[in-house]
Amino acid sequence: MTITPDDAWQDLIGISADPPDMRDKCDQCKRPTVVCWCCALPQPPVAVASQIVILQHPAEEKRSLRTALMLQLGLQPGKCVVYKGKRFPNNRHSADLQRVLDSPRTLLLYPSKDSVPLEEIDRSAGPYTLVLIDGTWPQAKAIYASSPALHRLRQVKLIAVGISDYIIRTQPTEGCLSTLETAAQCLAVLESQPELRQLLVRPLHALCKYQLDNGAVEHQSKEFLLKTNQYQKPIGKRLSRLLNYSNTVCGSSLESLAQKS
Repeated sequence: MTITPDDAWQDLIGISADPPDMRDKCDQCKRPTVVCWCCALPQPPVAVASQIVILQHPAEEKRSLRTALMLQLGLQPGKCVVYKGKRFPNNRHSADLQRVLDSPRTLLLYPSKDSVPLEEIDRSAGPYTLVLIDGTWPQAKAIYASSPALHRLRQVKLIAVGISDYIIRTQPTEGCLSTLETAAQCLAVLESQPELRQLLVRPLHALCKYQLDNGAVEHQSKEFLLKTNQYQKPIGKRLSRLLNYSNTVCGSSLESLAQKS
């Protein structure tokens, strides 16, 4: 059998550029089955009147430990919707997002001087749709600055955020929460069901336990290390701003704040 140059070329272009993934993966969370956290998801998924809309920077999709998917799978279908982009809305987004941004019952979780405590919102006027921005703090600010539709929304913040359960990740400040924890805390307030936070963050607990059982160590926040004279690196401008910001504005709860300084 004679192999022509055309045959060789067709064989070459048919080879995948990505190496084959030999590990079995969960159909739900898409993680290797050995580190799947789906067994910790609420069963059945939690039914809530509120809706969470996540505006996600494209870079967040590449993070292997992202928590937005935990929220999507933990709630009933349609109760957590993720839109990706750097500006919202744009031509790639459905008309549903525009309707959300035009609704008087949509709130934006954004810790600014104009934001009011979520705990003070009149819950009898709900149900509400809560918009979260998912990205590093610089990315979140850039998304907000480039999205005039967000400026028209009522802005809210969380007051009593507590300390993150994402203990395998170094956080800049004590009040930084993951996307999952932020949404769960907000839903606990909006639904008047304090137990929702613990119920929805169980997959995060399962993830952290597996990592700790296999060599990971528990991390303290940079703020804690600074207070206890254990932080050995120079304090950069971004970390300094975050520390000052957390002392003046409550509710710094973007997942990125727990990931980068």
